[in-house]
Amino acid sequence: MPVAFLGRFAWLTPIMAVPPSLTPEQIAHFHREGYLIVPDVMEPEALEPLRQALHQALAQKAAELQTAGRLTDPHEDLDFDRRLAAIHRDSSANGEVLMKHLEGLRGGGFHSREMFDLISHPKLLAVIRGLLDTMEVVASSVYRIRPKLPKIGRGVVPWHQDSGYFAEHCDQELIITCWVPLVDATVGNGCMQILPRSHGGKVVRHHTGGNAGFLVINDEDLPNDPGRAVAAVCPRGGAVLMTNRTPHCSTPNTSDHVRWSVDLRYQSADVPTNAEAWPATIDDAGKADPAFYEKITVACYPPEADFLVCSEQHPERVTDYDTYVRRRVAYDRTTVGMTGMRPWPQAELSP
Repeated sequence: MPVAFLGRFAWLTPIMAVPPSLTPEQIAHFHREGYLIVPDVMEPEALEPLRQALHQALAQKAAELQTAGRLTDPHEDLDFDRRLAAIHRDSSANGEVLMKHLEGLRGGGFHSREMFDLISHPKLLAVIRGLLDTMEVVASSVYRIRPKLPKIGRGVVPWHQDSGYFAEHCDQELIITCWVPLVDATVGNGCMQILPRSHGGKVVRHHTGGNAGFLVINDEDLPNDPGRAVAAVCPRGGAVLMTNRTPHCSTPNTSDHVRWSVDLRYQSADVPTNAEAWPATIDDAGKADPAFYEKITVACYPPEADFLVCSEQHPERVTDYDTYVRRRVAYDRTTVGMTGMRPWPQAELSP
């Protein structure tokens, strides 16, 4: 039975067009260790359209700042991997404006077709289907574009579990974080650190107020010795995949270039989702109106739009690019579900 894919890959409908890309050993490693690094999900060249689209968006915003008299040198001579860092060195304020413009927070930011094509890439979805063991896959608009600048503390992310950001009723569900580097991710440019075999228990206590507003797990609350952390070195074209309860952090970039990466999120359609719902039919706690939807559930991350990205049972419901953009923007204009997020305590700040 055919499986529907999104975007400009819609012609790849038969299952056999994209053969299974994971071995049983890789799948077992993911579930045992809580993570999997796949170095060859796609050809590195497949990421070039997204890199170029991001560079164009950066250049356009830099030109606007220059026209407004806020930016003197847009560093047009530098390539994608170095230009943002140079602008930030000249003016941290301008650098912050450019990063916020691109990072994809909520419905604003960057949501080009190239971004959508990465989320729905057939080879990436083949990996996700193998780990979820289902053909019914929901993706989230909660992606994050991560430009980690050299020697800038803002990009250092403290220890956390992604479930710390999700609603508590999804703690025991599997929600895959898929981290895709747009440059080779190395220890030198600040790749992630992952705590293996630390995902089997409950979501541990987090605190608010970490670096750059991130949630943070204090060392005494980590479910394993941080000395056992694994460096998630991954080439461009690969992906780092983690469960939502896998503790991880991100280290400083000591290189001379930006470590560009993208966080994506996937789950089975059986896991709580708002993929069929629109904000106008959802209350402040994230619950859908039963007059509109048969399956009443609160999504694992209610404030942002989920969407069906792959389906054998309901290929007609797979979301196209235009609908994806409308959903993303619609959720950005609301406060749907914000009251349902768990209240973590404030971190104690060092004197």
